[in-house]
This record gives sequence, structure tokens and C-alpha cells, in this order.
Amino acid sequence: MATERLYLDYNATAPLLTEARAAMLDAMELPGNPSSVHAEGRRARSVIARARDAVARLCDVAPAQVTFLSGATEAANHVLTPDYRMGRAPIHVSHLYVCAVEHPAILAGGRFAPDQITVLPVDSEGRLDLAALEMALAGHDNSAGQAMLALQLANNETGVIQPVRAAADIVKAHHGLLVVDAVQGAGRLPLSLDALGADFLIVSGHKIGGPKGTGALVSAGETLMPAPLMRGGGQEKGHRGGTENLIGIAGLGAAAEVAVEALANISALEALRDRMEAGMRALAPDLIVHGAAADRLANTSFFSLPGLKAETAQIAFDMEGVAASAGSACSSGKIGLSHVLLAMGADADLGAIRISLGRDHTDSDISRFLDVFQTINARRIARRATQAAA
Repeated sequence: MATERLYLDYNATAPLLTEARAAMLDAMELPGNPSSVHAEGRRARSVIARARDAVARLCDVAPAQVTFLSGATEAANHVLTPDYRMGRAPIHVSHLYVCAVEHPAILAGGRFAPDQITVLPVDSEGRLDLAALEMALAGHDNSAGQAMLALQLANNETGVIQPVRAAADIVKAHHGLLVVDAVQGAGRLPLSLDALGADFLIVSGHKIGGPKGTGALVSAGETLMPAPLMRGGGQEKGHRGGTENLIGIAGLGAAAEVAVEALANISALEALRDRMEAGMRALAPDLIVHGAAADRLANTSFFSLPGLKAETAQIAFDMEGVAASAGSACSSGKIGLSHVLLAMGADADLGAIRISLGRDHTDSDISRFLDVFQTINARRIARRATQAAA
């Protein structure tokens, strides 16, 4: 009998929660358009309202501050724009500053032109260089328009938590705007837009056990908002046109409700991660865990084994029934080095394996992973010994 596969890639996509599936199935039975005023439309609208409440609780904001979108990539393209409005008055953002280890959707710069984007460096652990941020914003010409910083709450590859509050203080001192990519932090860190000092937060459904193709942009208020990316019939208060994805939004809302509760068990997840890393170090003392000296997400480990390419290791894990990733899922299968490792000054040519855990993982899962790791590492040691003897 085949052994059940072990899924350890929650940072790419968390499996769909039972609660999200049930909410989506219920929503499938509703015939009404959420914009219709009859009873069927009102029932559909109530599903969206409940989901909006749940996402608002997750981000510690009022429901009116939540705009539903098709995912984090659309949210990035929506919010990263030079064109804003403060009520009816146009506001111009003249330059975007991004951290070198950001997700590709942020690094692409949204609707900013390439010459309007500056990439800021990180330290060896992958944390934003705050002195570089201060220097960049001190040189920003506010007469041409406001500055904007886009910064992730936690890195999708290393799990390293960024100094968002400190960055926010610098941005505000220079009268800029702060967009926080909270995609990996949602459900794994306490999330509060106000506490972070952010003007906008980006969240994604499928990272917290909701359906793929769902997400939200959370704003500090309803006055300052980006020019719409998707124009249409005035849905989402005119911020995102098109009939709402009722089924997907229902699933996102249910997942957000669970994510709020899951924070209570985050220490157990960290204990599993720490046990896994200790076990790997015992088997492979030369193991390199990237970002280990920084605060990290409790569920994430990003490691390299000298002499073993990450792509080779990933295939080996897969053949042994373990789903891991070699960096971001958004980059898998593409030729190129990890921009995160490059920015950190690490050996990007070697690459790294990312293990990301979820709330259902157990001690027995870690034991099974370590058994597979021992097998793969033994092959590595034997191969290196053969190469040394040649």
C-alpha cells in the first residue's frame, strides 16, 4: 500500500479548509446577484458582508476598509499606482521604493514605470536596510509627488519578519505611503493595520486555507484610495468593477475566521519547526538555515545543503513522497537564481529548499520528514566522498 504523501508547502498554497469548502458549497446554491435588490440578491449580499466582517477582524479594521479582489497579484497592481484620490482631489505618487526580497508581484511595480522604482537593499538575514530607506526618502523630491514604500510583513521564502513598524515611522516622517504585503503573515502573526502603521495591507485567500483566486486590499480609511484597476459597474464601492466572486469570497471569509483562531496555536507550530531544524542539523552539521538569526514565521524553514542543488533535492523529496519547494512557487520551473538569496549575499547558485508547515502537522510528520531527509543526506555524503576520492 502506497504511503500517503506529506505536504510541506503551505507558503505556496494551504490546503482548502473544510470550513471554506462548506461555505463555498452553500454559496453555490444562491441564485441571486449581490447587486440585486430583491430577496435573492440580498441573501447573496449577506454572504459577502459576513466575509468582509471576517477579513476585517483578521486585519483589525472596520469592514468598510476591505475591498475584495481576485488575489494578491491583482491587489498589488491595484494599489501600486501613481494615481490616487483623496475624496475628489487627485493625489500623485511619484516614486515607489521596494525591498530587494519582495515577492515578484511587488517587485514588478504595479502601474509604476521602471524609472519610478527604486530597489532597497537588505542585510545578510534578509531584513530591510532601514538606513538605506532613510537615505532614499531623505533624497525624495516631495514637490514631484509622494513617496511610497511597498514592504512585505514576512518573506515568502525565508519566513523572515520585516521591521515594518520601524519602516512605517521613517515613511511617515517623510510624508509617504506604506503598502504592506501581509500575504504570508496573515494567520501566522497578529495582524493590525494600525499597529503596523500601514496605509494598505494585501491579503490572499489561498495562503490561509481559502480558495485560489481570492484576496483583499485593506485600506487605512475610505478617503485615500488608488485609481481603480478594474472599472465596471461600481461594485466594491467603485474600487473594483465586476460582479463579485460570491463563491470565492465566501470561502475566503470562512478561512479568515479560522485564521484568527489559529493564532492561539502558533507556538506549537514553532516547536515543530524547531524540532525539524534541530533534527536536520544533527544529521547534517553543515546545514545552512537562511534567516535563522532573524525573527521568522513559526512555520517556515529555508535551508541549503552544501554540494546538493536545491532543484535536485526537491525532486528527491518528491520521489520520497514529500512535497517541498525550491524557493517561491511563483518561480518554480523557471531558470534563474533566487533573488532572495542573491539579495542576502548567500550562495544563490546552490539554491535552497523551503519547508512550510500548517496547523494540521504533527510530531509524526516531522519524524517522517527527518527519515526522508536522512536518506537524501546520506546520498549527498556518499556522492561527495566519491567525488573527493576521484
